[in-house]
Amino acid sequence: MHTAHNQAIGEATGKIILMGEHAVVYGEPSLAIPFPKATIQTTVTQSTGPVTVDCIYHKGLLSTAPEHLANLVTVVDVSLKALKQELKNFSLHIISSIPAERGMGSSAAVAVATVRALYNYFDEPLSHDQLLELVNVSEVIAHGNTSGLDAAMTSGETPLYYIKGQPFVPFSLSIDAYLVVGDTGVKGQTREAVGSIAALMKSNPKETSQDIHRLGELADKAKIAIEHNQPVELGKLMHQAHLILTKLGVSNEQLNHLVEAALNAGALGAKLTGGGRGGCMIALAENEAAAREIAHALSDTGTSNTWVYHLGGGSIE
Repeated sequence: MHTAHNQAIGEATGKIILMGEHAVVYGEPSLAIPFPKATIQTTVTQSTGPVTVDCIYHKGLLSTAPEHLANLVTVVDVSLKALKQELKNFSLHIISSIPAERGMGSSAAVAVATVRALYNYFDEPLSHDQLLELVNVSEVIAHGNTSGLDAAMTSGETPLYYIKGQPFVPFSLSIDAYLVVGDTGVKGQTREAVGSIAALMKSNPKETSQDIHRLGELADKAKIAIEHNQPVELGKLMHQAHLILTKLGVSNEQLNHLVEAALNAGALGAKLTGGGRGGCMIALAENEAAAREIAHALSDTGTSNTWVYHLGGGSIE
């Protein structure tokens, strides 16, 4: 087969859940935003023979990739079938600044970047719908049922409001504030956090249901605060959400410690983001100087990495 290029690149970004994590499982709304500070780039290069991959987790034949790269193996497979191309004569090189298993969408982002790179390499046009379809197929094979939220977030530039089983609703990030993201350096224990809520649902259904519903209300109010440029209000809502998530057993000592450090450093609000019990936390700051101060406080308290992101006006370094 002739290929149009001897090398091609595909890119994807990370994502952050602002509000509604965990409650979204129970039919409550959630808010997610693209996070272009963390990116993944896949490069496809012409070679001879079996397909090889070079990434942080594996260097060698794609066919001998470890189990946790199942989604990569799968997405290459489904993409090549769609392209009617064979699994040979190219190599994959993946560079990522999205930490894995922190709720930032790294597995979907790898898939998005890889599909884009393969379509560029074989010089075939790729619609956004087709991209999402291929990524979601591979996500389902690799992770079981998926909402498609990560695929939509890591491939797009629009914040999304999401209720399970309903279409994504784009909303405008018209808030002039800064988001500081702090990585605990520890993989999130999503399954344990989900289990904690499920157990509380059994032992104390009434109160737990109220807490879950409250998280949904906070997400709805947060969307309004964002659309009306009310950072102080958003900060309060974020903090209230964190307290409920803590009560539900989704947080842990390290996350609470970082949230407290952010608040002490002047954050308008702070909370965990994503699966919980590890992973990342986020803090809201009114301006860049305040954001830098919070980032320093988080580093001093023990984050492995921090990012500062201007919500209303694209990213800053």
